[in-house]
Amino acid sequence: MATSKRFKKAVEGLDRGKTYSVEEAVKLIKARATAKFDETIEVSLNLGVDPRHADQMVRGVVSLPSGTGRSLRVAVFAKGAKADEARAAGADIVGAEDLAAEVQAGKIDFDRCIATPDMMGVVGRLGKVLGPRNLMPNPKVGTVTMDVTKAIKDAKGGAVEFRVEKAGIVQAGVGKASFSEEAIIANVKAFVDSVMKARPSGAKGNYMKKISISSTMGPGVKIALASVDAGGAAA
Repeated sequence: MATSKRFKKAVEGLDRGKTYSVEEAVKLIKARATAKFDETIEVSLNLGVDPRHADQMVRGVVSLPSGTGRSLRVAVFAKGAKADEARAAGADIVGAEDLAAEVQAGKIDFDRCIATPDMMGVVGRLGKVLGPRNLMPNPKVGTVTMDVTKAIKDAKGGAVEFRVEKAGIVQAGVGKASFSEEAIIANVKAFVDSVMKARPSGAKGNYMKKISISSTMGPGVKIALASVDAGGAAA
C-alpha cells in the first residue's frame, strides 16, 4: 500500500505522454526518487532492430564519465602470472577450473566476468550459466583479454556492458539518485552516444525510437531524442 501511495505521489505533476529534455527529465526523476535507499537511475532505449538476426545485434561497452555508483565484484578466469596480476589489480575472485566448478554449481558471487584467451576453453562450457546473466566474457567488449589489469580497472571504474534484448530494448543503470544532475546527464549522453555508435549494419530506417529514464522505484519519463544528440536516429 505504501509503495502504491508513493508511486501515486511520484506521478503527480508528470505528463506521462510528454517528452522532456534530458535536463528536465533528470530533474523530475531525481525529485521523485524518495525511497529509503539510494535508487539506481536507469535508462531504457527502444531500438528499431530485431536481434534474432545476427546483423541486427547491438552490444558494446561504455565507460560512464561519472561512474556507476555501484561497487562491482569482478571475477577473473586466469592462471599463473595472469592470475597474480588479476589479484594485484583488485579482482575479487580469481580462479581457473576451480572457479568454473563453482559457477557450474550455481555459485555466482560477481557482477562482471573477465577471462584470458587461454581460459576460454574452460569458460566456454559455462555459456548456459553465464550467458543468460549477461556475464559471459566476450572479446568485443574487452572482457576476453590478456590485459586483465585494464579490464578490471574499466569494470570497477564505471564501464557498463549493454546488449539488446528480444524486443529491441537496451537498458542500463547510469548512476544513483544521489548523483548531481550534471553527473547523471553526462552518463545518459555517453550511454546513448555509445549505443548510437554500435548501430549494426542490418538496422534499417528509424534506429533510435524512444528513450526513457526512471529510478528504481519511480515512474518513467520520456526523453526527447534531440536533447541527447541522438540526431542520427532516423538515418
